[in-house]
Amino acid sequence: MRPPPPPPLLLGLGLLLRGLSASGSGLGEREHYGSDGQHQPDYDREALLGGQEEAEEYVKLSPEERQKRLKSIIKNIDTNADGFLTEAELSSWIQQSFRHYVVEDSKQQFGEYDKDGDGYVSWEEYNIQMYDRVIDFDDDATLDDAEEESFRQLHLKDKKRFEKANRDGVAGLNLDEFIAFEHPEEAEYMKASSDFVIQEALEEHDKNGDEFVSLEEFLGDYRRDPTAQEDPEWIRVEKDRFSNDYDKDQDGKLNSKELLSWVVPNNEGIAQEEAAHLIEEMDQDGDKRLTEAEILENQDLFLNSEATDYGRQLHDESFYHEEL
Repeated sequence: MRPPPPPPLLLGLGLLLRGLSASGSGLGEREHYGSDGQHQPDYDREALLGGQEEAEEYVKLSPEERQKRLKSIIKNIDTNADGFLTEAELSSWIQQSFRHYVVEDSKQQFGEYDKDGDGYVSWEEYNIQMYDRVIDFDDDATLDDAEEESFRQLHLKDKKRFEKANRDGVAGLNLDEFIAFEHPEEAEYMKASSDFVIQEALEEHDKNGDEFVSLEEFLGDYRRDPTAQEDPEWIRVEKDRFSNDYDKDQDGKLNSKELLSWVVPNNEGIAQEEAAHLIEEMDQDGDKRLTEAEILENQDLFLNSEATDYGRQLHDESFYHEEL
């Protein structure tokens, strides 16, 4: 059986048909982390440098140029210029990295979707880019074919999210609204619409209609092989996440607040965890902060982390330029 689907807010129809990216869930997620849930640095090098072209460019960089750019990144992370990188500085930088690439990728997509170049992406333009035609389903008419009905439900969810992202009421989405549509976790007003987010999650996962998501519902269509002595490793990892990361009150099911923590990625929390991890691994003198020397001595670890977007920042002048 396949692993459970990624959080419904991120699974929009567009993401399904474009293919899940390395930063999402699904196949990329399972290869990014091993069956034991451990981080796979080799996969980061190949998949997260920004694509095959950037991965090839990374290999071509001389050790001297690589170190020069890395030193510039370290200098830019050190916002108070005291020669030390604190957990707060690292966390802030990682969050900045998340936002930077979300914006850059969304800008590129925006230009592809905005067919008439008026600075807005209409729902019709979105459909044309996605399906080469405008699709319009009746909100209330259930289709007999199960596959078509599933498609209709996903399409309607995308439409609701599109409408929710349209903050100013003007027809179509401007760039900021388009970013909110593609990456709701980056827009406070999308995250603040908790009722909308929770309802989407419940429609996707709450099979018995009790307004909660149980562990079984969380795991999706997984059914244990009756001949197996134990669950596969990825199921044990998912169960651990359910119990220790999301089910805060330990009642065996996710309530509305807990559900929100699952379906809306907490980039701040992810960044803080990564920053703490880097300091734990690289801090040689135990002062809870990193020097340039400590980082350079462990540069492979640093380049396989979100602090440099897995090395991608070495190819993006906006990060290693000293006047950032």
